[in-house]
Amino acid sequence: MYLKGLMLVLLCWHCSYYYGRMPMNPDALKSYQEKRNFAVTSEPNPPKIADKRANSGSQIFVVQEHHSRQLHYDFRLEVDGVLKSWAVPKGPSMNPKDKRLAVQTEDHPIEYVSFEGTIPEGEYGAGTVVIWDRGIYNNRSNKDGQEISLSQALKGGHASFWLEGKRLLGGFALTRTPRGWLLVKMRDDKAES
Repeated sequence: MYLKGLMLVLLCWHCSYYYGRMPMNPDALKSYQEKRNFAVTSEPNPPKIADKRANSGSQIFVVQEHHSRQLHYDFRLEVDGVLKSWAVPKGPSMNPKDKRLAVQTEDHPIEYVSFEGTIPEGEYGAGTVVIWDRGIYNNRSNKDGQEISLSQALKGGHASFWLEGKRLLGGFALTRTPRGWLLVKMRDDKAES
C-alpha cells in the first residue's frame, strides 16, 4: 500500500513537471483568476494553457514594463510553480545604492513569463505590457548559515538570489519592511556605481 502511494506521488510530480509546472498550492492563482475576464483579456488563463517545458532545475524570472495608469515594472520570480510578483514603480536598478520599493501583488501563472500585449480598458491592470528582461535565477537565501528555499525566505521577510538576465545580472535581495518590500542590487562585480 505504501509503495503504491509513493509511486502515485512520484508519477503526479513527474507529470506536473513534464506537462507543465503546476502550483504547489492549487488556490495560489485564485486571486489572479478572480481579477480577470478571460473572454476579454489576452492574459494567460492557466487551466487552458499548458507550459510544455520539461523541468530544467533552474527557476525563471521576468521583468515586464507595464504601461498602465502609472508606468511601473512587474518583477516576477518562479517559486513553488507560480510567479511571485511585485510592482516596482521605478524599476530594478543595477546600483546597490538604489533601494527600490517593490509592492507585492497576486501570484501569476508560469505562462505569464512570455506575456506581452495590451490589457483592455476596464480590465484589471489595463495597459500595455512588454518584456523588459527575463532569464533564470539561483536562490542564495540562507538562515543561520543554512540554505533555505526561496519560499521560506520570502515568508521570513528576506530573500537573496542571483539573476542571469540580459539587463539584470548578479546578486539581488528582496527585504520586507513595514512600508512594503525593497528590491536591492547586491555589491558584486556585476554592480554599477
